[in-house]
Amino acid sequence: MPELQQNLIKQGSEVVLHFDLKLADGSAADSTRVNDKPAKLVIGDGSLTLNFEDCLLGLQAGDKKSFTLEANDAFGMPNPDNLHHLERSKFSKDTPAEEGMIIAFTQPDGTELPGIVREVTGDSVTVDFNHPLAGQVITFDVEILSVN
Repeated sequence: MPELQQNLIKQGSEVVLHFDLKLADGSAADSTRVNDKPAKLVIGDGSLTLNFEDCLLGLQAGDKKSFTLEANDAFGMPNPDNLHHLERSKFSKDTPAEEGMIIAFTQPDGTELPGIVREVTGDSVTVDFNHPLAGQVITFDVEILSVN
């Protein structure tokens, strides 16, 4: 009797996986294992970069793989257009402008976009809307849990 081949990851596959992200210095950046909540995604839906998806193609449930992506292939390079200077008066006591804080800003369409306060100088606050891992070389350790 022929052995049943497991589903391999391809375009349109729904994948459930655990991942660990590490920076070039080996420090942990993110992990689905911390709260034991695996990620669920669909290959080709645009939620991942093409290069990340390419590293997953052909894997199947039970597979573990580690791969390193350069900044351009992971979260991209920081874009200077994503640095915005806001007036300090736009911040409140509940949400003070302090360097290093991550604050969710509501967009005109109602969605929220996180920004990192990079600098506070007088009445000016510099907020960075680039992805926090932009410009970083990232190592991904993935474990595929299921493929549909």
